[in-house]
Amino acid sequence: MSAPRPAAHVTLPGPLNPLLEGPIEYPFVRLDRLARELTPAGMTPINFSIGDPRERTPAFIREALRAAVPLVSSYPAVAGVPELRAAAAGWLTRRFGVTVDPDTELLPVNGTKEGVFLLAFAVLAHSSERNLVVIPTPAYPVYGPAAQFAGGEPYHVPLRSEDGWKFRVDAVPEEIWQRTALLWLNTPHNPTGATLDLPALGAIAEHARRHGYWVASDEAYAEVFFDEVPHSMLECSTDNVIAFHTLSKRSAMTGYRSGFMAGDARLIEALRRFRPNVGVATPEFVQRAAIAAWNDDAHAADQRALYRAKRELMLAAFTGRGWKVEASEATFYLWARAPGGDDVAFVERLMRAGVLATPGSFLGEAGTGFVRWALVPTLDQCQAALDRMQAIR
Repeated sequence: MSAPRPAAHVTLPGPLNPLLEGPIEYPFVRLDRLARELTPAGMTPINFSIGDPRERTPAFIREALRAAVPLVSSYPAVAGVPELRAAAAGWLTRRFGVTVDPDTELLPVNGTKEGVFLLAFAVLAHSSERNLVVIPTPAYPVYGPAAQFAGGEPYHVPLRSEDGWKFRVDAVPEEIWQRTALLWLNTPHNPTGATLDLPALGAIAEHARRHGYWVASDEAYAEVFFDEVPHSMLECSTDNVIAFHTLSKRSAMTGYRSGFMAGDARLIEALRRFRPNVGVATPEFVQRAAIAAWNDDAHAADQRALYRAKRELMLAAFTGRGWKVEASEATFYLWARAPGGDDVAFVERLMRAGVLATPGSFLGEAGTGFVRWALVPTLDQCQAALDRMQAIR
């Protein structure tokens, strides 16, 4: 009798987070796939879909980076160098009249995106009944997945055209606030360009203190404005509040991945303890470039002038064609109704003409019927895009 043959070795797949196995994908991945399918072969698309400025990073910032690249590389500290925290705090004072302690109320981030994502892990506890993250929508598409990955539950609050796309606390039922750990604000707002005034921000800050939840104010576009100067949540209070700021738009530094968060010392201390676990310290040579950027305000005004010129060109063209723009008070976005009402179908027509924009529905159901235009191509590219769109209705 022959010996039994050993059983064939079977490798079983390991478990995956269900959020990584579902059908939902990051909106801009889907948009990029559509663009590859529909843009005519041999045509370079003009891209208004992603908020990635095509203007040059100012020379003095690039020089500061080059000068700071070391001969020997070392791990950077999560808290950043003291000069960076001081420069960011100094900018808050000049820009908003806000004073924060750079040692206890401010931390650098690798671009605000990673800070935005990781915040939910610091404020959500699996054993707590407060597991809701309130998100006005349409919205930057990181807030919701961050809540889910951290074990929380997003609660989407549709913004409305008739309210000027501005968030209202009374749009959320009282029983939801009792279960809320975090409210996301985004002012100036991506994608609509709407802003919240100081009384509205103050009322939200008071509501958060009264109901015991955190407010995260994503203020990435605070330096991209044209008429009224946007306010910061930090002007109302730092209690229960954390605000995010970045050099990506202000200084055309998207690839540098540099920003900061500032606010309630209790939350900053918790984040200071949490963040070493995920390895998100900013390289020191990038910090040195960021110090130069935060200490200079003239170049931010120069950037605004570039956006203003593109904004005026595109607004005039849209008005001439009867394409209605709403909100769009600040940021470098134009929030326009889709001709014909179907935002995805309209964007697909644009792609066939070699022009990319973002369907509002990709940023939340409340954005259906609208298109977000990011004014990041150069002025000449904007004119070329308008020429390509002559035949589009």
